Amino acid sequence: MRFFRLSAGLLIAALLFGGDLYPPARFSDPRRIQKLESAIPEVDEIFNRFAAEHRIPGMVWGVVIDAKLAHVASTGVRDRATGDRIDAGTVFRIASMTKSFTALSILKLRDAGKLSLEDPVSKWIPEFAATELPTRDTPPIKIRQLLSHNAGFPEDNPWGDQQLAASDDDVMGWLKNGIPFSTPPGTRYEYSNYMWGLLGRIVTKASGVPYRTYVQREILDKLHMDHSTFDFAAVPAANRAVGYRLKPDGTYQEEPPLPDGAFGSAGGLLTDATDLGKYVAFQLSAWPPRDDPETGPVRRSSVREMNQLWRPANLTVTRNNGMIQAVASGYGFGLRVQSNCHFEQVDGHGGGLPGFGSYMLWLPDYGVGMFAMATLTYAGPAEPINQALDVFLKTGGLQKRELPPSPMLTGAREHILNLWKKWDDAEARKMAAMNLFIDAPVEQRRDEIRKLKEDVGECRAAGPLIAENWLRGQFNMTCERGIVGVFYTMSPTNPPAVQHLAFRRIANENVRLVAPTGAPAGVSCVDE
Repeated sequence: MRFFRLSAGLLIAALLFGGDLYPPARFSDPRRIQKLESAIPEVDEIFNRFAAEHRIPGMVWGVVIDAKLAHVASTGVRDRATGDRIDAGTVFRIASMTKSFTALSILKLRDAGKLSLEDPVSKWIPEFAATELPTRDTPPIKIRQLLSHNAGFPEDNPWGDQQLAASDDDVMGWLKNGIPFSTPPGTRYEYSNYMWGLLGRIVTKASGVPYRTYVQREILDKLHMDHSTFDFAAVPAANRAVGYRLKPDGTYQEEPPLPDGAFGSAGGLLTDATDLGKYVAFQLSAWPPRDDPETGPVRRSSVREMNQLWRPANLTVTRNNGMIQAVASGYGFGLRVQSNCHFEQVDGHGGGLPGFGSYMLWLPDYGVGMFAMATLTYAGPAEPINQALDVFLKTGGLQKRELPPSPMLTGAREHILNLWKKWDDAEARKMAAMNLFIDAPVEQRRDEIRKLKEDVGECRAAGPLIAENWLRGQFNMTCERGIVGVFYTMSPTNPPAVQHLAFRRIANENVRLVAPTGAPAGVSCVDE
């Protein structure tokens, strides 16, 4: 128990309930990994088919399970002239996937007290102060807005792709000439490479060393990403993937490598599958929140922070074979964030440059991530990754972590069961928060239970407690003539008490009751 950091009230709760008050979520299926691995041959077929259909010269992909690179496979060649095959050590330019490394650098500097996300951009780039804002009531643009594509800059693909070689003087000249805004700052999402060029300059100013030096020293080296670099020339020719464009006549044109400059923070990183697997594993290792010592270059809480939705972008709803599908998407810090009918949180990013297309994605609550890198202009392999997730779902192994019931929930469950078996006013008041019998008097609650018992008959067994969170849960009772669901929520007091309690007859064990406020939240598919 965490006696050393408990308040007096929580200390009482710990003594009353026992155990770890805030247990971390965990996987419960002992065969989960074997089930997921059983799908890998079919996953490889998906990627091979995608590469063939899109005439991709070479592609590599990987699967990460529980913060470990579980599988890497490839198809095609890294260089059409030599015929050398692609493998896990082939280095690709990953373009805009670089943005998440820049975000990590900003957050690491923030955690070290070197800057604040609320700092005006002009604090670190004085030339930015001359930027004429679009309206008189626009407040100063902050670092936080740059991180989430929320500063009102215009969308700049593919212009931004050609700015990797820009010098600091070039950027300062652009700032002197002014930036045209496409939307009022702070009001909506608009993808901007320009913002990330500025963030790279802020990393340089706040750290006191060049951006690429900071990322290499503080992120890449500490993750042992030994084959990752911003310097194209530093990659041995025998390990370097050659990028291609597919021309209208069906022939391939080799794309010259783009150099790294002031916009390298928006898309200049090169890496291989082994290193990218380490990076996806690092992102996944931030879950679940727990007491373990920090082992990464950036705090787990900061990694989770960058994976949160900070600026919504759009909601897409489609109908397919009578099934309504919805995807809500937006941006975190250097990462795209989605919710859909299958997964409440999907994080990742794509990257596209002349000659290359890449994508990485992970499911934080499921411990699974994937990535792919291809040698064809803008051949973003998001499609096969999403198809692979469908295959993993079918195995039954793609299940999210389950939250063990907290001692507070478990202790209250025993009181509730006692009340069901034999109502006792003293026991009821012992477990109740001050509002419980104001919302519904004791007599009313006692009568509701009596009528429900007459309806369902003798209840033989109480099922396991299903925790929605540390202070909200449900358990079901199997009775002679039906199933009774019991849903309850604890109060924000020390020690916690029962503030909401509902007994309902339910159709089956899978029915989840909700509180009057609409909790618990989640996502689901609707079958028309």
